[in-house]
Amino acid sequence: MMRNWKLYLGVAAAAAVVSLSTGCEKLKARDHLNRGVQAYKGAKYAEAVEHFKTSVELDPTFPTARLYLATAYMSQYIPGAESKENLEMSRLAKEQFMKVLEQNPGDKIAVASLASLYYTQAQGMTSLDEKLKKLDEAKVWYAKLAEVDPENKEAYYSLGVIVWAKWYPALMAAKAKLGMKAEDPGPIKDKKVKEELKEKYGAMIEEGIKDFEKALSIDKEYDDAMAYMNLLIRERADLADTPEEYKKQVEIADSWVQKALETKKIKAARQPANQGIVQESK
Repeated sequence: MMRNWKLYLGVAAAAAVVSLSTGCEKLKARDHLNRGVQAYKGAKYAEAVEHFKTSVELDPTFPTARLYLATAYMSQYIPGAESKENLEMSRLAKEQFMKVLEQNPGDKIAVASLASLYYTQAQGMTSLDEKLKKLDEAKVWYAKLAEVDPENKEAYYSLGVIVWAKWYPALMAAKAKLGMKAEDPGPIKDKKVKEELKEKYGAMIEEGIKDFEKALSIDKEYDDAMAYMNLLIRERADLADTPEEYKKQVEIADSWVQKALETKKIKAARQPANQGIVQESK
């Protein structure tokens, strides 16, 4: 019995040392996180990265440090720059965000950041095909964001914007092929071209409109969503079967422009006026 008791004490003491050591490591991890945050706020991203990396190494289960590390990498990424160093920043950011999601698949910040990163990459692509591929990847992550955060208006808004970003170049290319200018009124008169566009983009456009409607159901004063709703409906009008239907769609688009302008005015009126220095009343 005495021997067993001594063995128990030895194991307990060893466990206490491990626990104390683990606690110290976690404290050090948080110290490096704080130092990294200060460097990040000062736009010293390379320095911030080193502190965040150390924090993650000291405590691999510390999600905040890993999120900051991924964000610091992402902040150094320049859309459109094809240098190895720049592409590496993008890769490292994705890698760290994915590790956060391995620990917590529903982490809203990581999902939103990946969606934003893919969309940002798409904007830097000079090749239309490559841009569309990145937009498809961004769409997957914005859909995931809407799933883990159903009240996130930016998720639905971004899904709608991606639809417009894919549809608009296709419409402009079709118009150019028919000798039409971008501003020429519709609908498209070539029946074959119009049917091909309808088949490929019709359902997508309706989906985008629903996305904007969802964003506006969350925020009725989301004027950016109103502005894109105008664009999507206005350009959908080119697929109308008759001039009368085209005119009706344009009128609906115009009403969204008016709503967006009125909403901006309402929001601006809520902002406190800058009254400058007022003499104190005696």
